Amino acid sequence: MSEEWGMVQIAALRVAPNEKEFDGQFPGERVELIDKNIGYLSPIGKINGHVIITRYRLRFESSGDDNCQFDVPLGCIYKVEKVGHSTVSRGEHAYGLLIGCKDMRHIRFTCHPASHSRRPLYDALLRFAFPLTNKLPLYAFLYATSLRESTPQSSSSKVEVDGWTVYDAKVELNRLGVPNELWCFTQINYHYEFADTYPKLLAIPTTVEAKGREFLERVGEFRSRQRIPVLSWLHPATQASITRCSQPMSGMTNRKCTEDEWFLKQIVLANANAYQLLIFDARPVVNAKVNRAKGGGYEESYEDCSLVFLNIHNIHVVRESLRKLKECLFPRVDEKNYLRMLDDSKWLNHIQSIIEGAAQIVNEVERNRSSVLVHCSDGWDRTAQLTSLAMLQLDPYYRTIKGFAVLIEKEWCSFGHKFAHRIGHGEDKANDGERSPIFVQFIDCVWQLLEQYGVHFEFNSFLLVTILDELYACRFGTFLFNSEKQRLMENKCNKETVSLWTYILENRKQFLNPLYNKGSQRTVLIMNSSMRVLRVWTEYYARYNPNVVAPGSMAAKRQGLERALAKRAIFEELLNLSEE
Repeated sequence: MSEEWGMVQIAALRVAPNEKEFDGQFPGERVELIDKNIGYLSPIGKINGHVIITRYRLRFESSGDDNCQFDVPLGCIYKVEKVGHSTVSRGEHAYGLLIGCKDMRHIRFTCHPASHSRRPLYDALLRFAFPLTNKLPLYAFLYATSLRESTPQSSSSKVEVDGWTVYDAKVELNRLGVPNELWCFTQINYHYEFADTYPKLLAIPTTVEAKGREFLERVGEFRSRQRIPVLSWLHPATQASITRCSQPMSGMTNRKCTEDEWFLKQIVLANANAYQLLIFDARPVVNAKVNRAKGGGYEESYEDCSLVFLNIHNIHVVRESLRKLKECLFPRVDEKNYLRMLDDSKWLNHIQSIIEGAAQIVNEVERNRSSVLVHCSDGWDRTAQLTSLAMLQLDPYYRTIKGFAVLIEKEWCSFGHKFAHRIGHGEDKANDGERSPIFVQFIDCVWQLLEQYGVHFEFNSFLLVTILDELYACRFGTFLFNSEKQRLMENKCNKETVSLWTYILENRKQFLNPLYNKGSQRTVLIMNSSMRVLRVWTEYYARYNPNVVAPGSMAAKRQGLERALAKRAIFEELLNLSEE
């Protein structure tokens, strides 16, 4: 479609230029369409009002005394469907649009058939909710460009924090004590030519690096997508390590690779406290065996290695599980059958599996001083869930706001979690089998940990909700594309978009936890994975159902946290004065 798309169609819906702006409008958020006569079928009944479509959001504002207003970032929409036909009358609510959202919402609008307004509204949503399908840029690029143009270089309002600099792989590895005698950097992937889904800077055992490039290439040929074992975390006292990789390509013939086996032996030798390497394969054992028929496999008979399957299900099972959870909570809750429906969804069972797996890793690293290797099939979904959740429990740095940003940047963004495919940014592919809420699962696990150990976290649950909202919204470049190579080298997101962490760190006060105990910095957390303890995160999943989460309760909670933080600041100031 050309840029002049639909101008004749929507001319009747346009309004005067001075009506094209509204409170809270972002830079680059041009108003594209306004429909002043539309009905919203809310959970409590029909509300009349008008809709505004911009390059970034869909906004509904009620026209009567209902005081209803809400925004839907267009990146949050995964499908737009027409409902009813203009020539068939089946009631006043039968003709309109159904909008499916990635954050659990299903929004239904009604249109009057005689107004002929549904088609331009439908076309506008399809065009701007799925920009990549329509060969348009994602909003993050428009936002950053407009922000730069509206902010003079000399302006005092220029951002103080560049979120793209929050994570530096070398700085983070230095913090972990690398390089040292046993671990070092390797430059083999510096131009992303070795493994294009891996970060450019990797850490491996010094003895392996000494073997040279040809040796690493042979190991890479034996691992799916060249994702060789590399360091994620190193215990500061025991040198027990957490490493990650993809599955070995042993196949039905159980093919061997002596270089791969020797590589894993060096990980064992890099830890003087251990005699074997614990390999945690995230998959159910049946799935791992099926993968052998496709050329994949697992480390069946490696010397000095012990293999453990964690029974965490794949992206397809998880996608269906979230769909069933949505049916439990939105648009209405079936009170009589809620617990049965929740059990059928298996959502908490999947959360429990991840938590139990991470707990095993924490136990081996901290208590048994063992090194562990974690992988699933390709090493970018379940692997990231396990390594990052385990590291969050082991290392208090990751429980600070900045540290949590570093953890996500490292284990998810740089190590190639396929955000573009899993979330479906900007593409009209509602039934794409690659989509799955893997990162949502991880954030849910973090929320469960926060609920169990609130005083050990610098941040509150609003940070987690904000991260998930921005995951879908496409306002920032942090979660765009599938790998570090695509994000930084090919699309230059660090130069052409704003980082989510810029926004988080500039507004860090609203994400602070007033219960945070800075004295807990050396504490290792062990999660309780009992189903009696785990809960459905209704604050996130059911926040758009007024029958579950009362309207205004989130705002009230924020105000309570702000008051608590203010009182804590006064208390700490008085303590400092008394010490003087």
